[in-house]
Amino acid sequence: MIAGVPKESYPGERRVALIPASLPALAKLGLEVVVEPGAGDAAGFPDEAYREKGARIAGSRAELFETGRLLLQVRSFAASPSGPPPDLGPLNSGHVVVGFLDPIGAPGGVKTLAERGATAFALDLIPRTTRAQAMDALSSVATIIGYKAVLLAADTLPRMFPMLMTAGGTLTAAKVFVIGGGVAGLQAIATARRLGAVVEAYDIRPDVKEQVESLGARFVELPLETRDSQDAGGYAKAMDESFYKRQREMMARVVAEHDVVIATAAVPGRKAPVLINAEMVAAMRPGSVIVDVAAEQGGNCEVTKPGEVVVRNGVCVQGPVNMASTLPYHASQLHSRNLANFLALIVKDGQLVVDLEDDIVRETLVARNGEVVHPRLREALSLPALAAT
Repeated sequence: MIAGVPKESYPGERRVALIPASLPALAKLGLEVVVEPGAGDAAGFPDEAYREKGARIAGSRAELFETGRLLLQVRSFAASPSGPPPDLGPLNSGHVVVGFLDPIGAPGGVKTLAERGATAFALDLIPRTTRAQAMDALSSVATIIGYKAVLLAADTLPRMFPMLMTAGGTLTAAKVFVIGGGVAGLQAIATARRLGAVVEAYDIRPDVKEQVESLGARFVELPLETRDSQDAGGYAKAMDESFYKRQREMMARVVAEHDVVIATAAVPGRKAPVLINAEMVAAMRPGSVIVDVAAEQGGNCEVTKPGEVVVRNGVCVQGPVNMASTLPYHASQLHSRNLANFLALIVKDGQLVVDLEDDIVRETLVARNGEVVHPRLREALSLPALAAT
């Protein structure tokens, strides 16, 4: 089997699925690699770097699809927000697609892949277990996002983050409030602390408190019942609107006290909960900054507009999208390592081997033999359950 690395076609995407340093790992699996011309250019990986590691550069994109049967991507063709791109044309039952497919948020894309006969694995569905940690591409993305969110805030805030003793007197440290204690939130805490800010954080899951405090931040506790706040995989669960209303009321004072709010709360496959309403924004000091990391899922802030910067009552609300792509070199490096580790599960001696006894393989396999095979996606698409085989 030949692995193909196409140039990403998702709007604004600068990452590449596989970097040259990962090619030896794929060679050990018995895979040859062909790369579309310029696939890694935007991320800082020129064609020559791939040649030096043993890859072949295809003559054209059409040749890549004809030769490469195992298509490795960051954001798959199926995840395009503007409808099926032209790339779907060459896909057929001989192709295996591996990448982010947004299967929960947009299951129709997986259905399209299945209709083409392609086999597809969604890296979005890697289970959050110890064994799968080295393949957890979503956590890699969240690491990049949490870091970059703080840099955006620091660049926008009209004051410095650290406390400084200067010839002109003492400058007090900026106060940063991080909402959400997942990977992105924890990285935001660590980055803000490195820049010298005073950091507080909140998460609906009380188990996160120890992790927050280990990074030097103070954990904000709200008197809310949160026993059923996370699922078996460790992800936050969606709560009802009455819960979020009480949460906003209790959080309003905390938000108003801070110069920067980094909002990272998200529920997989669901619209992001609104945790900061317009009244809370109005109560913040002019010059304050909100970076809404959940903008692509609708946003944690009522004022957020995805992809835009909104100024309301002197408060700057940023709604960045595809933040990982703004740091494509390291984002590609992390994705490539996760991808290589995942491929070791499904490729043996250069051939695709689908072992459904393996929970990681079973949970990520979404399309095969012309069918959407993941039970959760079939339910979302109103498809009948498949007969057990």
